[in-house]
Amino acid sequence: MLTLTASVPLDAPPAWAVLERALFDLMDRSVHPFLEKYTRPDGTLIWADRWSDSRDGADDFYESSYNWPLYYLLGGGDHLLTQGQRQWDAITKQLTELGPVLDEYERGYDQFHQSESYIYFYFLCLADPTNERNRERAVRFAGLYLNENPDAPNYDPERKLIRAPHNGSGGPRWGHTDSPEPSYGWSASMRTYGLPYTDIEGVREYDDLKDPTLSRRMGEAMQERMGKGDVAGNLMVTSLIANAFLLTGEEKYRRWIVEYFNAWRERAAGSAPPAEQSGQSERPKPAGLLPDNVGLSGDVGEYLDGRWYGGLYGWSWPHGYYNIGMAATVSGGNAFLLTGDETYLQLARDQYDAIWDLGELRSPGGEAMSLRSHWVDQLDSEQEGIFVVPYRHNDEGWFDYQPMSPVYPAAVWNMTMDPADWERIETLRRVEKYDWRRVQGFRNKEDNGHEQPWLRFLAGDNPEYPEQMLASTYGQVCRRLALIQEDEEDLTQVHIHHWQQLNPVITEALVQLTLGAPQIIYNGGLLHCRLRYYDAERKRPGLPADVAALVSRLDADRTVVELVNLSPYASRTVLLQAGGFGEHRFETVRYTKRTSIYPGPPPAYQSPEVEHTTEEENVGDVYLQVELPPATQIELDISMARYVNEPSCNLPW
Repeated sequence: MLTLTASVPLDAPPAWAVLERALFDLMDRSVHPFLEKYTRPDGTLIWADRWSDSRDGADDFYESSYNWPLYYLLGGGDHLLTQGQRQWDAITKQLTELGPVLDEYERGYDQFHQSESYIYFYFLCLADPTNERNRERAVRFAGLYLNENPDAPNYDPERKLIRAPHNGSGGPRWGHTDSPEPSYGWSASMRTYGLPYTDIEGVREYDDLKDPTLSRRMGEAMQERMGKGDVAGNLMVTSLIANAFLLTGEEKYRRWIVEYFNAWRERAAGSAPPAEQSGQSERPKPAGLLPDNVGLSGDVGEYLDGRWYGGLYGWSWPHGYYNIGMAATVSGGNAFLLTGDETYLQLARDQYDAIWDLGELRSPGGEAMSLRSHWVDQLDSEQEGIFVVPYRHNDEGWFDYQPMSPVYPAAVWNMTMDPADWERIETLRRVEKYDWRRVQGFRNKEDNGHEQPWLRFLAGDNPEYPEQMLASTYGQVCRRLALIQEDEEDLTQVHIHHWQQLNPVITEALVQLTLGAPQIIYNGGLLHCRLRYYDAERKRPGLPADVAALVSRLDADRTVVELVNLSPYASRTVLLQAGGFGEHRFETVRYTKRTSIYPGPPPAYQSPEVEHTTEEENVGDVYLQVELPPATQIELDISMARYVNEPSCNLPW
């Protein structure tokens, strides 16, 4: 393994490096007030210890600390792994006693929600792949979809479909609810999403659901139409299978992902069958668009009179493109990671392009956007018209016009580095009327939303971004801690989202700046990144103490990263890995080397002028080691071959 030694002194520590280490120090301590306030001595969350007849909610428990092992991977304290594992185990036990979890996995619910919570488990596996209990769990969980558990026959290998929209350790969980009298009643929190179906007799507006008879009628339709067969959202289960592959390397997991993804890709390529309902044949599925439902026979629209839309978490309700694009991007990325075949990402592009082509300029104030809270930057009150696209489709056609998110095209570009994928991002930037360089002080549920200023930084058009983003994140953590301190709610009565809204760990800035990647896609996304780091002396993942990193340039075959050791007392040794799963290879490295004398002779009233040159070395390895003597820095300009190694969670040692 090639080892380089930094030699450029740290006379003027970069502001970004000081802020980065300050953020690490702050978040290392931030979890203690959270745990003291919201958990019992055994780690379970303080709550009412009761469960309604709803299938919803298990994900919200896990989301309270989902990113703690990710933060450990970045360089957070050892306790972020031990405490993160303890919380996952405690919550799993708690949910088992409450009912939603069976055999340590969710009994049966949609993959949109399951994928929100199981990123927690994937981070734990990546952070410590030697944890035998988690390895056993990973294999057992994946086996639920390879039909290795006879009590959970979730998958139909003949028709290549998951048999129900709600699925899990209990097998297909038929129907939309367990209630013997299904009903979908009025709810203030769900009002923004409107009606699941618009063809139900007597139900014309959402407020009609206040009538028990009409809500029962809607519930019966949902039970019948959303209660069996496969849905596009199930594509996100590929992350569960990929996680097992990354831990074991067993070929069966790769085969399953390719088989299942290809089945959906073929459905997207085909045309939907003619609809039986009057008028539906006039709205054929656009070419390349994913249908959102398929019956147990394998036919698209089997329970929806031939409609290619209307499945659970599909094009009609509640989020449309938001979750369809997510499913296509996450699953395509998994297939690409495990095969190296870039064509698997075309499905995500096709969904984006199809929606893009339907876009137009509209007044943001006049649109009833179901996800309005997501568009902090885009919805400027002074704008008269902005570019919006329809996120949803029902019997009346396309509707729910909202801004186009850069999250999915950025995720695809991050993997491909294709100029055409970058051009999708640039085209979006050109039609929008706000400054992509601006850093807004907010954090959404997905811990993302700052892709725009980060992308401009990589483009060389936003040089102050690292300092601004780190400072903003520091402020957000401080606000979370203040909210925790002032929280006097009765924790047995709080809303189920209460804890996740107060989680003081925020990782977006560190993922972008140290790993050279966008934040993971929240619903099931794996960590597709350019670099990872290990503390070579302590033999653990993450940046060593006192060390800061900044990835300032990403090209298809090039990565530029700066490493800084802020400690004037201790040397640090950083081991760089090519890719989040070792899927890349370092080819050569050019680096800065001091050529002048330092620290120079007394008297020490003025620092000597530092001169340096650029050296180049061959690497040809997945690892590169850097020695950082006290108060030194080094810039590495690395040429890389991407996606040339079998990906795995294996540790360097």
